[in-house]
Amino acid sequence: MDAAMTEAFEKVEDIEIRLLLEALYHRYHYDFRSYAMSSVRRRLRQVRDNLGFATISAMQERVLHDPQMLPIMLRYLTVQVSEMFRDPSYFRAIRETVVPHLRTYPSLKVWIAGCSTGEELYSLVILFREEGLEERTLFYATDINPEALAQAEAGVYELERMRLFTENHRQAGGKTSLSDYYHSGYNRCVLDKSLRRNVVFSDHSLVTDQVFGEMHLVSCRNVMIYFDRVLQDRAVGLFKDSLPRNAFLGLGAKESLRFSEHADAFRDFVREEKIYQRTGS
Repeated sequence: MDAAMTEAFEKVEDIEIRLLLEALYHRYHYDFRSYAMSSVRRRLRQVRDNLGFATISAMQERVLHDPQMLPIMLRYLTVQVSEMFRDPSYFRAIRETVVPHLRTYPSLKVWIAGCSTGEELYSLVILFREEGLEERTLFYATDINPEALAQAEAGVYELERMRLFTENHRQAGGKTSLSDYYHSGYNRCVLDKSLRRNVVFSDHSLVTDQVFGEMHLVSCRNVMIYFDRVLQDRAVGLFKDSLPRNAFLGLGAKESLRFSEHADAFRDFVREEKIYQRTGS
């Protein structure tokens, strides 16, 4: 296929993709229309190839007429790749620089936006327990994927992952043994139920939903890299509206507020770890 034919094919494919995203939105009210096109294209090609569809258009017909396709689409379109204490230096910075400020509040609310299958949530709960803040903290864990939320609420992970999780916890300044928080069997580890006693799991979309409370810390890591600029600004606007003065926002290593229209509402708090503090502007 020469360059001209390849370009023409990709233009037709992009039309198919946009129509499919419209179908998902109007049929099921899941809005991926402002996700980064390169990421969506790559993931929909995976669906097409793995499920044996001839074209994206054929996939659209199935989506419109078969509700069982929705959870399959969500598995591909929502990224469920995480680990406990991922990027340990981020959690160490939370522990050493943010926690001292949070200690001054009699009660706390923490929002883990785009919590995926729960690894980041439990990392923060364990960190807050080790720092003596868990009892006064309410954690909100939100995602648009109901299967991911169900897995997060179950708190069950492959046992082979615990070696990495344990090392991450150690590097993050862990003050206990991670094994104190789970029991294992049949190649699975089950996190202690007590880690969920102050957690609210909820379906929430950064694309279509609004702020649901005032938070002291919002941690939304490796979610906005899949959004286009307009949707990134919407998400940051939600975080801005949910954070009072001096509250904190944590982003992923490849994310930034630098070009956001809401950048003036935050100041760098720990620049290298993408931790920001809400200002009064």
